[in-house]
Amino acid sequence: MHSTYMYIHNNKKVYQIFHYLTSSTRTRAMPAVEHKLNVSEEEVPEHIRRIANEQGECPKTKKQTIEQFRSYILERNECQPHRNDDQYLEKFLRARYWKIENSYRLLCSYYKFREHNKGYYEKVRPLDLRHLGDSDILTVTPYRDQHGHRILIYRFGIWRPNRVTVDDIFRATIVLQELGSLEPISQIMGGVGIFDLKDLGLEHILHLSPSVAQKMIALLVTSMPIRTSALHIVNQNWVFNAGFKMFKPFLNSAMRERLYIHGSDMRSLHKHIAPEHLPKRYGGLHDDYSYTLWLDMLKDQCTGSSVQKDMEQLGFIFD
Repeated sequence: MHSTYMYIHNNKKVYQIFHYLTSSTRTRAMPAVEHKLNVSEEEVPEHIRRIANEQGECPKTKKQTIEQFRSYILERNECQPHRNDDQYLEKFLRARYWKIENSYRLLCSYYKFREHNKGYYEKVRPLDLRHLGDSDILTVTPYRDQHGHRILIYRFGIWRPNRVTVDDIFRATIVLQELGSLEPISQIMGGVGIFDLKDLGLEHILHLSPSVAQKMIALLVTSMPIRTSALHIVNQNWVFNAGFKMFKPFLNSAMRERLYIHGSDMRSLHKHIAPEHLPKRYGGLHDDYSYTLWLDMLKDQCTGSSVQKDMEQLGFIFD
């Protein structure tokens, strides 16, 4: 919104009131704090529908574009998706702004990643990953920021590699990413990531090989049907410089422009994510919410649902 950067009638105070009111209205329109997936198209707020239109999603031609995408997949025959129904293909189109060729590259990248990392999907029991929640290594906020993004938070400094393996971190991340890709709001807006590197040490870097770095970027940038709109690095120390050298080669130019390094300056982070949408540890207002609460949601709310069916089709097991 260009008016954000201008004074109204050269009156700063009037502008501030206007900006506060419009921002507050948009915030109140977003879903409340609750561990619940917003999987229905009816849950997409009107202002996000307008953003979807700006991204190339046209209600009048949507079905036609999806059909063209389906035909494109069959003609190229470079990958064989396990589904090709409208709802499934739509999330790949949304992730690449309804550009068929770009969406197809994403689809192939996604299935290539799955093929090379079957152990992250097949016979994985999401409910058995509770120890990651107990360790507070990663989570996704049960609310959205002022732009409609969910926030994926990693706290690598408290990670104990002798208790939680790198592979389990990937499995837990994939569960969250796959669940997020079922939400139309997240399909349209994408998500944001916060890498909290407080207390990151050499014992952590030793487990972050170039192949691990490549997989992490694949999950957050190139190979999942949900966009990462920004990556925020906070509380980094000198160890970060060594680790970042491994990640940087795998970042494309567009992602480098969406990478923000804040240090301990939370006011810098607040320029991107308002305090009302952040945990208290980052100068926000929210408590921390454990990853295990999402697992409880899967168990209590999704048993026998379309969400469980979608996840089982990917190879996950729910006993």
